[in-house]
Amino acid sequence: MTERGNGSEDLPDYVPGTAEGPTPRRPRSDGPILVADEVVAGYVPGVNILNGCSLALADGELVGVIGPNGAGKSTLIKALFGLIPVWEGSITFLGADITGLKANKLVARGIGYVPQNNNVFPSLTVEENLEMGLYLDRRRFGERLDSVCELFPLLGERRRQRAGSLSGGERQMVAMGRALMPDPQVLLLDEPSAGLSPAYQDEVFIRCRRINAAGVSIVMVEQNARRCLQICDRAFVLDQGANAHTGTGEELLGDPRVIGLYLGTLAKAK
Repeated sequence: MTERGNGSEDLPDYVPGTAEGPTPRRPRSDGPILVADEVVAGYVPGVNILNGCSLALADGELVGVIGPNGAGKSTLIKALFGLIPVWEGSITFLGADITGLKANKLVARGIGYVPQNNNVFPSLTVEENLEMGLYLDRRRFGERLDSVCELFPLLGERRRQRAGSLSGGERQMVAMGRALMPDPQVLLLDEPSAGLSPAYQDEVFIRCRRINAAGVSIVMVEQNARRCLQICDRAFVLDQGANAHTGTGEELLGDPRVIGLYLGTLAKAK
């Protein structure tokens, strides 16, 4: 499958699990490693944003979450990372119930998270931002810095530069690099391409699949539904806080219901 950017140039061909990048570091296991089961959640008691939403992520997968504005996509990713309360249902990771665990506990267990907004410390340098990602184990900083800079060479080049002086796309790389510093098994991404130029959107999607090829399983919430479906293994379509459709990225790209309701004329014209 060849993914096409917003410009005229084609991006490299991609087969899940074989994209360019470092050799996977972890053996793959069968079955899901992260599961949200019938989750009901929201920001205010009695006002539910998620209404029985479910998701499963297998080891080595890149899973996309798409849907219209207000569908509950970002709420789901925040619930997975313990940032909002779960009223009903459960979330498990590697067979253990993690429902309601705080974010720092989830980082220690191997789950990373990149928020959509305010995702860097602007007054700190790139290197200092990356150091903040290893506050649980600073002794590994040198080793992890090398690994992260292999995925994001720009971070090594700009390591002394203040993060606030970087472009939006460069700041997104810093945020993703910081989340990768603890060497997570799962990375949760909330709208990684939001607000970026078309060129940096392409770069973010390429980096996401390289991270996945390096052995990190990914759940990506993404407003750019067509591009997300082009690179993900499977996807979940949310609507009004519940599952509307699920399937492989390729299946959903060709599903008339998904095209008509969520992808629009751009996908029809493909």
